[in-house]
Amino acid sequence: MKNVIITGAAGNLGQVVVRYFLEQGFRVIAVARDAAEVVSLRETGDKAALNQKDGSLHIVTLDLADEAVVQDFASEIIREYKTVDAALLLAGGFAMGGIAETSINVWRDQLTLNFETAYNVARPFFAHMLEKGAGRIVFVGTRPAMEPAAGKNMMAYALSKSLLFRLAELLNADAGDSDVVSSVIVPSTIDTPANREGMPGADWQKWVKPQQIAELLHMICSETGAPLRETVLKIYGRS
Repeated sequence: MKNVIITGAAGNLGQVVVRYFLEQGFRVIAVARDAAEVVSLRETGDKAALNQKDGSLHIVTLDLADEAVVQDFASEIIREYKTVDAALLLAGGFAMGGIAETSINVWRDQLTLNFETAYNVARPFFAHMLEKGAGRIVFVGTRPAMEPAAGKNMMAYALSKSLLFRLAELLNADAGDSDVVSSVIVPSTIDTPANREGMPGADWQKWVKPQQIAELLHMICSETGAPLRETVLKIYGRS
């Protein structure tokens, strides 16, 4: 059984990804923020028609911004399961505001939510994957981080997400020709209940479905995705 770490596991996208990877036979180590998210993730496991006692779903609560806590978590998971095959780093946050509205504190908050949480998890598991010679790390980028015109009114968000592209490039350079690969997926608007509520006049049919993203993440982590290197996947749908 392959082992995958999924952060942001209780989010609208995260729950779909957790369920899909469980259905594909992975052991999922799902990272939640609090007890309420744990309840939600257990319901997700039930929807995947899996018995919680079989060990396929391992839920932990974790402050991803605390480097020491994440290091301890990584050591415990590696000690218990021996091998981590993939880390899907879905956790993050959003903030509107151009340069005039973006104080240094707003920037620091977005840096923590979108970069530091991913960096703290990627660091120990990247070292583990290098040691065993294989593994996949996937970050979640954003279109505004790639297109300045789209990001100018969400300055802190776009800047913090842009660092993930550079991090993936640096990790791939470090990994050399090993079978350890870091990728970035770049979804456009995701078709979630929250987005539909927030944009009632939009054409939802053009949005990307969470299930489509889950399937593409699985492809990256499968034998089908084995030849991929230094990948940025723009999952824009028709939007």
